[in-house]
Amino acid sequence: MQDPEINDALIAAHGLSSDEYQRILQIIDREPTFTELGIFSAMWNEHCSYKSSKKWLRTLPTEGPQVICGPGENAGVVDIGDGQAVVFKMESHNHPSYIEPYQGAATGVGGILRDVFTMGARPIAAMNSLSFGDPSHPKTKQLVNGVVAGIGGYGNCFGVPTVGGEVRFDPAYNGNCLVNAFAAGIADSDRIFYSAASGIGMPVVYLGAKTGRDGVGGATMASAEFDDTIEEKRPTVQVGDPFTEKRLMEATLELMATGAVISIQDMGAAGLTCSAVEMGDKGGLGVKLNLNAVPQREDNMTAYEMMLSESQERMLMVLNPALEAEARAVFEKWDLDFAIVGETIAEDRFIVEHNGTVKADLPLATLSGSAPEYDRPWVPTPAAEPLGDVPGVHPIDGLKALIASPNYAGKQWVYEQYDSQVMADTARTPGTGSGIVRVHGTDKALAFTSDVTPRYVKANPVEGGKQAVAEAYRNLTAVGATPLATTDNMNFGNPEKPEIMGQFVGAIQGIGEAVKALDMPIVSGNVSLYNETDGTGILPTPTIGAVGIIHQPDQMITGVIRDGHLLLMLGNSDGHLGQSALLAEVYGRNEGDAPPVDLAAEKAHGDFIRANHTLIRACTDLSDGGLALAAFEMAETAGIGIQLDSDETPFLFGEDQGRYLIACNFDQAEALMIAAQNAGLTLAMVGKAGGDQITFGSYSAPLDTLAHSFRTAFEDAVA
Repeated sequence: MQDPEINDALIAAHGLSSDEYQRILQIIDREPTFTELGIFSAMWNEHCSYKSSKKWLRTLPTEGPQVICGPGENAGVVDIGDGQAVVFKMESHNHPSYIEPYQGAATGVGGILRDVFTMGARPIAAMNSLSFGDPSHPKTKQLVNGVVAGIGGYGNCFGVPTVGGEVRFDPAYNGNCLVNAFAAGIADSDRIFYSAASGIGMPVVYLGAKTGRDGVGGATMASAEFDDTIEEKRPTVQVGDPFTEKRLMEATLELMATGAVISIQDMGAAGLTCSAVEMGDKGGLGVKLNLNAVPQREDNMTAYEMMLSESQERMLMVLNPALEAEARAVFEKWDLDFAIVGETIAEDRFIVEHNGTVKADLPLATLSGSAPEYDRPWVPTPAAEPLGDVPGVHPIDGLKALIASPNYAGKQWVYEQYDSQVMADTARTPGTGSGIVRVHGTDKALAFTSDVTPRYVKANPVEGGKQAVAEAYRNLTAVGATPLATTDNMNFGNPEKPEIMGQFVGAIQGIGEAVKALDMPIVSGNVSLYNETDGTGILPTPTIGAVGIIHQPDQMITGVIRDGHLLLMLGNSDGHLGQSALLAEVYGRNEGDAPPVDLAAEKAHGDFIRANHTLIRACTDLSDGGLALAAFEMAETAGIGIQLDSDETPFLFGEDQGRYLIACNFDQAEALMIAAQNAGLTLAMVGKAGGDQITFGSYSAPLDTLAHSFRTAFEDAVA
C-alpha cells in the first residue's frame, strides 16, 4: 500500500499542530514517513504525553514511607506490611465509552486490570466512577445501560469483585460521559515487575491476543474534542475479550514466577508504539521491531495499523533469552500468542521494519522525552457570589426530593449487575460506603473508595480539590481504615481555554494540599482533557480513588444501627448550603461557594474515629445531603427508623465538611463524649434510632415508604 502524501490536513487529523510538526522536522531533519507520523502522533498526544498537565502534576506529593513506587509506572505500589504490597491505579475511558458504551467501558476495565497484573499483582478489587448527562437527555439511558453492562460484562467474566464507586448526573455531561475505572491487586513487595528494559540484544516478546485494526488512533481520538463527526470515530474504539484477559493474567503471573521476565509493559493507549518506546526509554536503550512477526488476526495490515492498533489483551516483554523455552511453554499452555518481534539495541533508535522495508527510524529517547510541554495560560476561577436567601424547606419534603433524584437514590440497579463476591474475600459490598476486601490468608483487609463533588470544584477548584481528597479520607476512616495513598483521575474540558486550565491548576493545588496534610500521597493516576462537545465542556471532575488498610478484623466499623442506639455527630455545623444537593434538587440553583475544608480538623476527626473504634457501632461521613441524607441512609440500610432532634433546614441539609454520624449505645456515647471533650473536639447527640418512622423534629414519614422511593428512583429514571 502506498503511503498517503503528508499535508496539512493529514497532520491536523493526527492531532498535531503546525508548530509540533515543525518540531518533528527539526528532530529528524527530514519529512516523516506515514508510519513515523502516526508514531509521533501517538507519543505526543495529550493522552500519552500529558503535555498540558505535566508542569502541574509534578507539584503533587508522591512520596512517603509507605510508597514503594509512585507515578510513572503502570500502577502505584504501596507497602501494606508482612512483605506485601497493594498495587492500584484509576484511569479514564471517557471518549470510547461515549462513542460505543459497552465496549468502551468494558475495555476500560480490561486496561486497568492489565496495568495491575503487569506489575506482578493479582487483582482483588475494582471500582468505577461514572458521570452521565441529564437523565431526560435522549442519549443518557443508552449510555448508562451500555456502560453498566460493559463494566459488569468484563469484570464479572474476568472474575474480580467490583466493591465500590459512584454515579452522578448533570447536563454538563450530556455530550461527554465519564467512565473512570479503578483496580487494585496484591503482590509480594520484593516481586514487583517494572517496564524499564535492560540488556543489549535481549528479545522483545509480544504476548497475548492477536493484533487487529480495532482501536487504531484511539489515543489521538481521546485527546480531541467531539463534534458532529463523532459517529465516524466508532472504529477507534477497542473490542474486549475478558476470557482472553483472564488467561493472559494467569499466564503472565506464571511467567513471572519462572524468572524469564526482564521487563514488561501493558499494551494500552497507542499499543505497540507506546509500550516499546517507554520500555526502551526507561532502560536507556533502543528497540528494533520486525512487524512481520507480530501475530495478526486481519489480513494485509500495514505497519501504520500495527503500530497504532489498540487491540486488547496484549503485553510486551523483554525476555531473558536463556529461559525462552520455559516462557514459550507457559503461553502455549494458556493458548496465547508468544512471538519474538524484536530486540533491544545499544543505539538510541526506534526502528520498525515490515516486509523487508524500514517503515520508521527515529531517535527513541527524543521521541519519548521531547514531546511538547506546555505552560498553558490560565486564569483563577473567580470567587463565587455570596449565596442568596434559601427558604426553609419542609424537612421530609427535602429528603423526598433528594432520594427521588437519581443522583442520591440507591444505586442497587447498578451494583447488582456487578459481581461483588467473586474470590470470596469481600467483607463489605457496594452501597454502604467504602468497599472492603480481606487480604487472603492474613488478618488484614483493604478499604477502597472513589470520590469527587464536581459542583464544588466548578465553584471553587482549590476547595473542591481538597474536598475530594477529604471525602475519600472520611469514607475510609468511617469503616475503621487508615488511609494509605491515592490515585487521581483528572477529567476536564479543553486546556487551551484559560478558564478550564485555571480549574485544573486550582484542583491540583487543592489536591496537593490535602494529600500532604492527610498523608495520602498520589501514587498513580491519569489525566483526561478535551472532554467537550461542540465547545461545551464537562464539570471539572478530579476523581480521587483511595486505599486504606485495616490491620485486624476487630478494627472494622461495619455494623448497622439498632433500636435504642444514640446518634452522635462529630464536627461543627454552620449550615453551609452553598452548592449543596438540597439547593440543586429542591430549588434548581447552583449558587454560592463550595464548603471550606479544614484539613487539620479532618485529620483530628479521622484520628478520633480510629482511636475509638471499639465504642462505635455504625459510622458514616456527612457529605451530599448533609445530616438528613446520611441519617436516612443509615436507617434504610438497617431497616430501622430514626429520630433527629432538629427540623431546621441548614442543620439538616448543610454540607459542612469534616463531619461523621456515629451510632452507639448509651454507655459508649458517654465514653465518646468524654474522649471528644479531652481531645478538644465537638461531639453532640443529634437523635436516636428506633421505630419505623423517619422523624426530623416534629415531622415524620414512614421509613418503608421513603425506602421504596429510594430503591426504585434510579431504575425508574434510567433503565
